[in-house]
Amino acid sequence: MNIISVFLGILLSSIGFMFIILYTNLLTMGYSFLEFVKFISTRFECLLFLFGMILILLTIERRIKNVLLLRCITKFWK
Repeated sequence: MNIISVFLGILLSSIGFMFIILYTNLLTMGYSFLEFVKFISTRFECLLFLFGMILILLTIERRIKNVLLLRCITKFWK
């Protein structure tokens, strides 16, 4: 399940980042940087980047907690 979550997070974040890169063409058409940030923060495609990163971080955080818990349990059993 963790591998699927990480894979889904990577997929979502890469799709979102691709759209962010595509929308940088707006800067050449006269948008200011603040208008650009305001525009991409309202687009669902660009928000996929944040959703993917949050999914990856939550999955990795759970994995780290489990590994640390197993290390502590094995130290006390010796």
